[in-house]
Formats: sequence, structure tokens, C-alpha cells
Amino acid sequence: MKVKILILAIALIAGLGARYYIDGQDTKDALALGQLQSGDKMLDLYDQQDPRVRVVYFGYTHCPDVCPTSLAILSAAMKTLPQDTLQKIKPVFITLDPERDTGKVAEEYARHFHPNIAGASGPEDQIRKLAERYGVLFMVTQLEDSAMEYTVDHSSYFYFIASDGTLIEKVQHTLNPAIIADAIFRTTQNI
Repeated sequence: MKVKILILAIALIAGLGARYYIDGQDTKDALALGQLQSGDKMLDLYDQQDPRVRVVYFGYTHCPDVCPTSLAILSAAMKTLPQDTLQKIKPVFITLDPERDTGKVAEEYARHFHPNIAGASGPEDQIRKLAERYGVLFMVTQLEDSAMEYTVDHSSYFYFIASDGTLIEKVQHTLNPAIIADAIFRTTQNI
């Protein structure tokens, strides 16, 4: 009887230890996923010391229409916000085309729309996993006889993300800056 209890206790401890290790690895993997290149420095999407809501847009710098329009709408929304609300957000443009868009290229592109929008890139596998985490749909489409060579077809949403990576809200592409400004007010009320 004592042997059975001892074996059961050892199995329970081993199971809990394995679960703790796996959970720890999942957390480390998720935190590493948020380490992106922005300009000449690193951007930590999941910096829990920074409580600001991340307003993230996934796109690419060679996008002919949706990305520049979305970033212009985000910029217009930000220009309507009071300074104390602006200080509660961290707007980030994350490229879905890391082959062409380095961290520096993404940063320069994003800053063109508003000086507070950071641009970020990373290895292709990391970008794919980050996109999958938030349900971003995208696909590279080859363009025959085109100087662009390919395009990146993608869904168009603004993702409002907490510092721990939790998705707070997602807002579909819009041509109305007030919709984005309202979402910013909603998601930053408790900061």
C-alpha cells in the first residue's frame, strides 16, 4: 500500500514538473516571438514593464493601397486624441514581407505616417507565427512579368494587444478614423 502511494506521489510530482516546464517554455517562446527589429534597435512587443496598449497593424511596405490607407487612418485617429490618451498606446506596423522589409525599412515606412508609429520586422518564421497568433491571414502571390515580383495578400485589421500579448480587441479596416479613435479610448480606459 505504501509503495503504491509512493509511486503515485512520484508520478504526480513528475507530471506537475513536466507541466511546469512546458508552461515555462510556452511563455519563453511567446516572449521571444515579440522580439522584433525596429530601425536599428529591438522592439519588445510583449514588454510587461510598458503597460501601453499596442495598436498593431500587419501589412507590408510595397502594398499599393490597403496598408498606406490603414496607416493614414490610424495617423488621422491619433491626431484627434488628447495627449494623455496618446501616451497610453504603442502603435506598431509589423511587416508580413520580411524578405523585402527589414526593421529599418519598416520603421522608415511607419514613421512616414506618424512619428509615433513604430515599424518592425523579424525572421520569416517569427512573423508567420506572430501573424498566426492573432489570426492574420496572408499569402504571397507571385506576379509574372512585374518588377514587384510578388505581392502579399492579407487581411486588414487593427489589433489592440495588452503588454502580455493578450488580444483585447480587433477592428476591421475602415476609412473612418473615429472608429479607431473610439477603439483606442475603449481599450485604454483602465490604464
